[in-house]
Amino acid sequence: MARDPGEDPVARLVHHLSRLPGIGGKTAVRLAQHLVRDAELSGALADALTTARTDLLPCSLCGNVGTADPCRLCTDPKRDDTIVCVVERSQDLEAIVRSGGYDGRFHILGGALSPLDGVGPSELRVRELLARLEDGVVQEVILATNPTVEGDTTAMYLARLLGPVGLKVSRIARGVSVGAELEYTDSSTITRAIEDRRQI
Repeated sequence: MARDPGEDPVARLVHHLSRLPGIGGKTAVRLAQHLVRDAELSGALADALTTARTDLLPCSLCGNVGTADPCRLCTDPKRDDTIVCVVERSQDLEAIVRSGGYDGRFHILGGALSPLDGVGPSELRVRELLARLEDGVVQEVILATNPTVEGDTTAMYLARLLGPVGLKVSRIARGVSVGAELEYTDSSTITRAIEDRRQI
């Protein structure tokens, strides 16, 4: 995309950095100034971003991104095929993996139900989840959506949807604070929440 030749390149960099989640205006300015001063770092970052765009692809099974399809977690023979943990985003999956308290498979929805934002079941990977359950291998689905209004709504919707299938459906325990996000929750809390899950 062509840009205005009169546009300040640093201002443009600050603008794009501030669009990243969790990066405010002041942080974007500090990052931009650091990248402008450190040519080696900025070159490595540009290379990493280009590689990520060209080499990463979504996993057709769980929805995570990786360098292969299926991804490393879906092909890991040490993981339990009979349990699937459903999360909203890749960050949540990584938080659970880091906790070390879960050794089953994963399924990423790609968000949570939010009618006000126009996110219904068809915008999430619900059909793909149901397709994964058809062969009868999975015996339990753990709903590990975030403990927010949207996450709870999504969990209840999935529990009602999966009830007739005859699987054990559980929800992670409330060791994770209401309103908190898994991405920012410490590993021991996540492990405890997985271990203390309850059937719904």
